[in-house]
Amino acid sequence: MTADIIRHKLEDAFKPELIEIIDHSAAHAGHAGNQGGGHYHVTLVSTQFENKSLVQRHQLVYQALGDMMKAEIHALSINALTPSENSKGNS
Repeated sequence: MTADIIRHKLEDAFKPELIEIIDHSAAHAGHAGNQGGGHYHVTLVSTQFENKSLVQRHQLVYQALGDMMKAEIHALSINALTPSENSKGNS
């Protein structure tokens, strides 16, 4: 399953404190431009995002997923947080 591969790649790359992957693919099946790849929302909490801009964080995630972005993943929503940013949202 694609979500499991995404999880494995992101866990290896970021050693996250939290990882959540939501598969929204069924809601988007057959829409214009989708050549069969899935739609996913990823939340990652990792110290590796410290002192990184939002763009840099997203680039790191895309790099970790590599060629999956060309076929298996059609759309990816990323919420990349540091541990301190995550704890602020939970207080």
